[in-house]
Amino acid sequence: MSPPRRLQGRIARRRGGDTAPYLSLVSLKLWIAQGFGVGRIPVAPGTFGTLVGIVWFALLLVPANIWLFIAGTIAGFGLSVWLCGEGEKILRQKDPGSIVLDEITAMPLCFAGWIGVAFWKIGSLPRLDEILNARSWPAVVGIFVAFRFFDVLKPWPIRQSQSLPGGWGITVDDFLAAIYVNAVVLLVYLARSMFAR
Repeated sequence: MSPPRRLQGRIARRRGGDTAPYLSLVSLKLWIAQGFGVGRIPVAPGTFGTLVGIVWFALLLVPANIWLFIAGTIAGFGLSVWLCGEGEKILRQKDPGSIVLDEITAMPLCFAGWIGVAFWKIGSLPRLDEILNARSWPAVVGIFVAFRFFDVLKPWPIRQSQSLPGGWGITVDDFLAAIYVNAVVLLVYLARSMFAR
């Protein structure tokens, strides 16, 4: 999706008629903000963005380094704030549905409780095959569904955070939804621990 024609005209006047380099940068920013094009899917783009977020989570697990996992999650947050804000400006819409980078970058945080428990138990980041396997897929699906539930329902303070300006409002609500997911994960873990005795 290219920027609106009015914006193209303003860019052309400012740049003496040559808009190609700027428009390609604008298109690249929008493409990334739209989850590498996934946000352009007409039905449930946030759900598809969340699926891409599981891939992002998996990529952060591959090095098996807790500090890289944390740094990648923080970098994802910052990138989301910036690029989702840029996408909002390009499309001239408040929190457009096609902008899904926020869902993608929030997924590693959704798994932070699980990762934290595993780290506490074994003293290292779990391997990718210990998280994404046939035995643990119900938990992965549960985290996925819980994230979509909280992202759509938006309990306090998630809905209120959407009033933050630009990319902050787009991104913070998803990271708050991820915190709710972690609360559920930890409650399930504590309940299983109590009943396992």
